[in-house]
Amino acid sequence: MVSIEGRFTDASNFRIGIVVARFNDLITNKLLAGCLDCLQRHGLDTSSSSSQLDIAWVPGSMELPLICQSLAKSGNYDVLITLGAVIRGDTPHFEVVISESSKGIASVSRDLSIPIIFGVLTTDTMQQALERAGVKSNLGWNYALQALEMASLMKSLS
Repeated sequence: MVSIEGRFTDASNFRIGIVVARFNDLITNKLLAGCLDCLQRHGLDTSSSSSQLDIAWVPGSMELPLICQSLAKSGNYDVLITLGAVIRGDTPHFEVVISESSKGIASVSRDLSIPIIFGVLTTDTMQQALERAGVKSNLGWNYALQALEMASLMKSLS
């Protein structure tokens, strides 16, 4: 039996794209900070002059799939990370946004054979979102680890 697993010990050989939604930027900026911290601690150059990392900003989570598709088609990235926050409101808008953005991101990943980490928080309240993007538990860190593992796994399969 062959066991194939990704590793996340060294990110120095990866090229990563991060697509961040500006909507709820109080949350997404914190997720991005956690993500960058993790990537830097695992050897990725996160400086403004880095050739290993690009960050694209979009208005909201609905726009994440389109920009992921554009970045994936470029062939320049080993993995993409999406960061967003969709917080339930008084209308069904929440369900539409999260459903369509998640389907779109999954479709791009499958169609273009690139791992895309789904880092879009879906919470009932702003407080829940803040807890998930906070200092004690910043899911941005987890999304970065998932990205490193998937980039490593994909490289081992090629």
